[in-house]
Amino acid sequence: SMSKDLSELMKEATKEVHEQAENTPFMKNFQKGQVSLREFKLVTASLYFIYSALEEEIERNKDNPVYAPVYFPVELHRKAALEEDLKYFYGSNWREEIPCPEATQKYVERLHYVGKNHPELLVAHAYTRYLGDLSGGQVLKKIAQKALQLPSTGEGLAFFTFDGVSNATKFKQLYRSRMNALEMDLATKKRVLEEAKKAFLLNIRVFEALQDLVSKSQENGHPVQPKAELRTRNINKSYEHGAVPGKESEKTSRRHTGMMPTTPLVRWILALSFLATTVAVGLFVM
Repeated sequence: SMSKDLSELMKEATKEVHEQAENTPFMKNFQKGQVSLREFKLVTASLYFIYSALEEEIERNKDNPVYAPVYFPVELHRKAALEEDLKYFYGSNWREEIPCPEATQKYVERLHYVGKNHPELLVAHAYTRYLGDLSGGQVLKKIAQKALQLPSTGEGLAFFTFDGVSNATKFKQLYRSRMNALEMDLATKKRVLEEAKKAFLLNIRVFEALQDLVSKSQENGHPVQPKAELRTRNINKSYEHGAVPGKESEKTSRRHTGMMPTTPLVRWILALSFLATTVAVGLFVM
């Protein structure tokens, strides 16, 4: 019934596509901690492009009554956190290093189109992304920190850290109540629900496209390599103090190399679990 709250309708509308993501090996592998730093970096880069576009359009519409009630930049926005993570992983020239796959670019284009032409649909993208990240973020943060042997101080995991939210449960209740109070007619509500499903599919397409890329590369006998190699914080610190990387850096390199599965195809499949998990685990507990 369309008389239900928008948040409930959105959860119901995305149930089928959520189950598609939940039953993929991607999500299950990530939950098992089967992901390497190299692939984690790649997905973090895609998330940066996605959130940059989303938050640019949110800022454009922050005073528009179709979005203003759910404008929570301090509590939710992720662009700055992703910039922090990318600087940690890639170094100061990270902007020149990170790739933007075609599927990610299509997601970005949709966000800009919605923000400029149909801002009433922006809430669908914000809800599916932010509440998903807020809900599943702490679980994913712990998994990633352990699997990738990242510092206990949180470097590389700023994306999962919502410093502006002291109580996630209460904040989600506030967000849902604000969203449910948005004024929209029946036709608009239906369009918002369709856009929520589209948002979910756009996320799934990002890692599906990457899997296709890996498969084609395997057929041609050329393993896929990211644009930049991992720069660990330990190595960066050694350079900052003028020291030449020695045995400790070699140990760090061997440790990270040992974490990676043996074939490029398997490594990429495990990496792609990050996007599926971010969406599926998040929506599961929203």
